[in-house]
Amino acid sequence: MFTFPIPAVRKVIERGKSDAAANGGFRNPYYGQKPGVGEKPGLWLVGDDGVYIMSNGKLGDGDRPLVVYSEECHPVGNPDWFDYKRRHFGGDDSIEFIEAERFISLINRDFRYTHLRVQLSETDISLSLIIR
Repeated sequence: MFTFPIPAVRKVIERGKSDAAANGGFRNPYYGQKPGVGEKPGLWLVGDDGVYIMSNGKLGDGDRPLVVYSEECHPVGNPDWFDYKRRHFGGDDSIEFIEAERFISLINRDFRYTHLRVQLSETDISLSLIIR
């Protein structure tokens, strides 16, 4: 499982929306293999060097997306990040698109929670809120 501070999740989603408004829409997380799929507000859960969420709006020349690493799997400062990623995300690099609606409806229900927990299984992505 991977945890992210809720304010950071909100910033990633908002950054994707503002990039999309400025640059003509949302990027396709599937490298064009699934046209139109995932080209809407949301974020990408990425596993490569660590596990992080990333904004998904189209970028201007030279711009970079907003990236927020999970607390458990940051390659800087966590010497066990690779083993954790392999155990909970898999050994291959991958991108999973998650719609903004799933996050927003969840995190707006109760403002006591501080973090979003993302848990992956072979077939599903589960989202839950926790207090840290």
